[in-house]
Amino acid sequence: MAQLMRTSNPVLNEKRFEGLAVGDERMTLQGTVNKTGLLLLFAMASAAWTWHLFMQQHSAAAVLPYLWIGTIGGFVCALVTVFKKEWSPVTAPAYAVLEGLALGGISAVFELRFPGIAIQAVSLTFGTLLVLLLAYRSGLIPVTQNFRLGIVAATGGIMVFYLLQFGLGFFGFHFTSINGSGPIGIGFSLIVVGIAALNLVLDFDFIENGARMGAPKYMEWYGAFGLMVTLVWLYLEILRLLTKIRGRD
Repeated sequence: MAQLMRTSNPVLNEKRFEGLAVGDERMTLQGTVNKTGLLLLFAMASAAWTWHLFMQQHSAAAVLPYLWIGTIGGFVCALVTVFKKEWSPVTAPAYAVLEGLALGGISAVFELRFPGIAIQAVSLTFGTLLVLLLAYRSGLIPVTQNFRLGIVAATGGIMVFYLLQFGLGFFGFHFTSINGSGPIGIGFSLIVVGIAALNLVLDFDFIENGARMGAPKYMEWYGAFGLMVTLVWLYLEILRLLTKIRGRD
C-alpha cells in the first residue's frame, strides 16, 4: 500500500499516514471535499479583501505588507501543518487565509497591468481542477507506478531549477529566455503548468487511498490542505503563463 500512496506533492505522501492513531471517526472522501471547499472560501475571502484594497488605491504599497504577511505566514503555517498533522483543523484554515492575502495582492498587481488576467487565471485553474477530477474518476488517467515516478521526477526537477535560478540571481545570472515572453519562455511555462496540473491527479489518488485506509478524521483537513498547496502552485503558474502570452502583444 505504501507505493500506492506516493505523490510528488511533499505535503501528500505516504509517510503522512504512518503512525497515526485512528479513533472512532475516520477520514472520508465527502468530508475532505467539504473541507477543501471551506479552505477555498477562506482563501477567496481574504484574496477579495486585498484585491479591493489595491483597487481602491491603485498602489502596490497598499497591499505589500499583506502580501508579505501572507507569503511568509503561509509558508510557516505550511511547515507547521506538515510536521503537526493533528493541528491541521486550525493550521489549514490559517494557511488558506494567509495565502489568500498573498494571492489577492499578486493578482491585483497583474490585473492593473493586464486587465482581465486574474479572472482568466482563476477560471483556468478551476477548469483544470474539474477536468482532471472527472478524468481521474472516470479512469481516463490511470495512476500507475510509472506515472507517479514520472510526475515526481518532473516536479522535483522544476523545484531544483527554481531554487537554482533564485540562488544564481544573487550573482547576476538570469535565465532571460525561460522567463521571457518568447517561444522558449511560453513553452517552459506550458510544461510547468502541465506538471502542476498532473499533480492534482496524484493528490486525488492519495486522498482516496487515505480514506480507504481509514485515516483519522483530522486528516480530512490535512488532505484538503495538501490539495490547496497544489492549487496555489497551479494558479501562480497559470498566471505566469498568461503574463508571458499577454506580454507579447
